[in-house]
Amino acid sequence: MNTSNKLKIFNDPIYGFITIPNPLIFDLIAHPYFQRLRRISQMGLSYLVYPGAHHTRFHHALGCLHLMQKVVRILKFKGISISNQEENALYIAILLHDIGHGPFSHAMEHSIVHEISHESISLRFMQDLNNEFDGRLSLAITMFKGDYSRQFFGQLISSQLDMDRSDYLKRDSFYTGVSEGNINSERLISMMNVVDDHLVIEKKGIYSIEKFLTSRRLMYWQVYLHKTSLVAEQMIINVLKRAKQLAQQSVALNVSSAFGFFLEETINPTNFDTSVLEQFSKLDDYDIIAALKSWQNHSDDVLRNMSARLLERKLLKIKFYKKNQIQSELDRLQKQWIAQTDNQAADVAYFVFSGSIKNTGYTPHDDGISILHKDGSISDVIDASDNLNLKGLSKTVKRHYICFPKELL
Repeated sequence: MNTSNKLKIFNDPIYGFITIPNPLIFDLIAHPYFQRLRRISQMGLSYLVYPGAHHTRFHHALGCLHLMQKVVRILKFKGISISNQEENALYIAILLHDIGHGPFSHAMEHSIVHEISHESISLRFMQDLNNEFDGRLSLAITMFKGDYSRQFFGQLISSQLDMDRSDYLKRDSFYTGVSEGNINSERLISMMNVVDDHLVIEKKGIYSIEKFLTSRRLMYWQVYLHKTSLVAEQMIINVLKRAKQLAQQSVALNVSSAFGFFLEETINPTNFDTSVLEQFSKLDDYDIIAALKSWQNHSDDVLRNMSARLLERKLLKIKFYKKNQIQSELDRLQKQWIAQTDNQAADVAYFVFSGSIKNTGYTPHDDGISILHKDGSISDVIDASDNLNLKGLSKTVKRHYICFPKELL
């Protein structure tokens, strides 16, 4: 087999040149399942807040692959035994870790499929690809599920210091222009080591860990949980829920065949089979945007109104309240909206609704970040650090909000 044409490189704005380590990785990247990630936004509707945030899951997956190659080189240099099979499985698992994401990140998980996370869909994609590639993804799947005997492989794929977070913080910081999230991933990786098959950070890297955890917290409040991004995501979830409700009432909707399938069918973990996976693989952001452009002229008031608001960035207002204020304010605003419009009481929840968000910067001890001291002892980063702010990061902060049309102000 001629493999010379498969050892390509990508020019990435974050890391420079990213190399493809072997022909199997190339074939996976070239597969239609993976190429779909070019049409899946990494940050959903965050571009409504940060105009540069148009990068995709495809960018992110390649960045994770690049960082994982660096980790393997560092660990091998430090004498950690990693076989060729383990190395390749690690690359496959991190490359495909987000392949199950639907349009606009998490919106699908809360609207037109039920109780199915993107992680479980990623696993289904990997299992299907494993059949197509004659079982060569089996070890990668074991690592992805966290079932491999050497725990640090799973930690590099999914943990509080995995290559997923190491890439998306730096990448999202770059594309949004929020400099607080610009972590030093090179320094973090160079400080990694393995003790008893557990991932650890050498003590001299503790300040880089402190910066990493602080940056992650700031990125969540300033970017991922920004109130405008939050209300936009909730609005698109409501649009999809309304469309599904209408589709199941046989109301005509001008959508792609793949999108129509998920609107008309009730999809849950028990019936998410190979045929459903094939339909999902044809679904991307463009299906949703095209539908919104059509629905802004639909006869249904809710679908028309909400679609137009999203396309024209005339978003709902979002305000934060104390928990004990939520119900009374929600009742007042819903009554006011019904009084001011021709909306039915059953439809008011699409326009006036409440919710909550929470942010935990770091969860110590259980699956925490371990620091390796010079004497060989190991402790959690919270215990090893003299930065009092880290202790605060381990506390969960929860905030309650109400979204409503600005006309009610």
